[in-house]
Order: sequence, then structure tokens, then C-alpha cells
Amino acid sequence: MIAVSESIVIPEQDITERAIRSSGPGGQNVNKVSTAIELRFFIWACAALPDAVKQRLAKKRDQRITESGEIIIQAQRFRSQEQNREDARQRLAALVRSVLEPPKPRVATKPTRASQRRRLENKRAHGTLKQQRQAPGASED
Repeated sequence: MIAVSESIVIPEQDITERAIRSSGPGGQNVNKVSTAIELRFFIWACAALPDAVKQRLAKKRDQRITESGEIIIQAQRFRSQEQNREDARQRLAALVRSVLEPPKPRVATKPTRASQRRRLENKRAHGTLKQQRQAPGASED
């Protein structure tokens, strides 16, 4: 089980782990021992997550989340399979933890009177500057 928060725990049956060959350093081990871990977690099949959390997790723009709602995490940071397994589980918990709280709704604000005045003064100054650049006697059509 992966503890995400005090109230949310992801059960083992919702997680699929597979040992795969790791790239990178490892000496002779890298060619014969599968130390990397590929963790798969299907968002919609997990009963432990509330629906609102599932929705936010599926909408999250993350390359580890597929269009069908499956999270695929590959852990190969360490040389031991057990450390990589723990790393993958921690990364899954962190990903789910990041969407537990709903985002704060954006509140539309009005520009202040002073900022409106500054904007109009800048526009007038820029227009005046452009007027001064024109050649004398140039007519407008």
C-alpha cells in the first residue's frame, strides 16, 4: 500500500510493477539484471481516490499520464531493484499528492484608476512622439 495522505491509501492491487533493464551505469550488472522498475497505475480503476482527485489527475499535463488515464513511472535512478521500486512508489504518491487540493479559482480584477491614467498618459506621450517624427508639411489622407 502507498500512503498518499492520512485519508488516502493506494492499495497494492491497483499497482502493476514490472522489472525492466536499466540504462546507464551499472557495470556488468546492466546487461544481465533487470533493476529498473516500470510502475503502472490506472486512475479510473482505483476506488481509493475520490472522483474529484481522479478528474484533476487525468487533466494534469504530465508526460507520465496517458490519454486513457494510465500513469507510467519508470524508476532507474538506483542500481538496486528494491530502491528503484521504492522510488517509483514515492513518485506516484507525490504525483497524486500534487492534485489533492483543488486549484484556487482565479478572481478577475479591475485595473486601478491610477493604472488606467498612467496607460492613457503613456499613449498620449507615444502619439506626441510619433507626431514629432513626421516631416513638416506632410499631409494626412
